[in-house]
Amino acid sequence: MAKSEERIDKWLWAMRIFKTRTVATDSCKKGRVSVGPSAENAVVVKPSRLIKVDDIVHVRKPPITYSFRVKALAENRLGAKLVPEYMENITPQAQYDLLDVVKISGFIDRRKGLGRPTKREGRELARFAEEVNFGWDFDDSDLDDSDNRYNFDFDEDDF
Repeated sequence: MAKSEERIDKWLWAMRIFKTRTVATDSCKKGRVSVGPSAENAVVVKPSRLIKVDDIVHVRKPPITYSFRVKALAENRLGAKLVPEYMENITPQAQYDLLDVVKISGFIDRRKGLGRPTKREGRELARFAEEVNFGWDFDDSDLDDSDNRYNFDFDEDDF
């Protein structure tokens, strides 16, 4: 017989949203899990809160908030292939777009104290800078004195 209600921390663990039930419980205690029709109107819940079928669960994993609709309740942790039968991911596309923006800005707004970029981050930063420059070469060696197109010598009489 299927259950009609399930603890939210157990459900989050069973649906593979969190790796362990302890992590799911801690997220609930920190106020990162809420239940309600929308993320703005949702109520922050404790780990012992019981959820039912058709509830909408919002999980905040910075920088985005995931939203899931409960389709069915499970007794134990599920295999990854069975998860779509028990829940529906209704996270708006705008949240996933926010995740892409944060990936890019990670290079630009590097927090103080993180040290030098790793070799991988350096390569990605160089690739990003190359895309931004659109092939422009800002090397001063292209400007020769013999080339009169770039004569920037001004006298006071010129003004």
